[in-house]
Amino acid sequence: MRVRRLLLIMWPAFLAAGLLTMPVFAMVDPQDLHWFGHPLALSRAGVYTLAFFAFWAIVAVASSMTALLASPVTED
Repeated sequence: MRVRRLLLIMWPAFLAAGLLTMPVFAMVDPQDLHWFGHPLALSRAGVYTLAFFAFWAIVAVASSMTALLASPVTED
């Protein structure tokens, strides 16, 4: 049951991260990004990858909070 719940959270988060990545990098060139005033020392593919995983983590946390709040409350 736990694996099913995890998949119910992670799969939509994966799809949302993919959808978020497309418009962000359609408007932003990874070579123009700076971190604390210094240009990033990553390739474009590296920035795309890190951004995708960051989006995936953010959406997964939001989905987890929704699943937690939607779970039935048991009274003792």
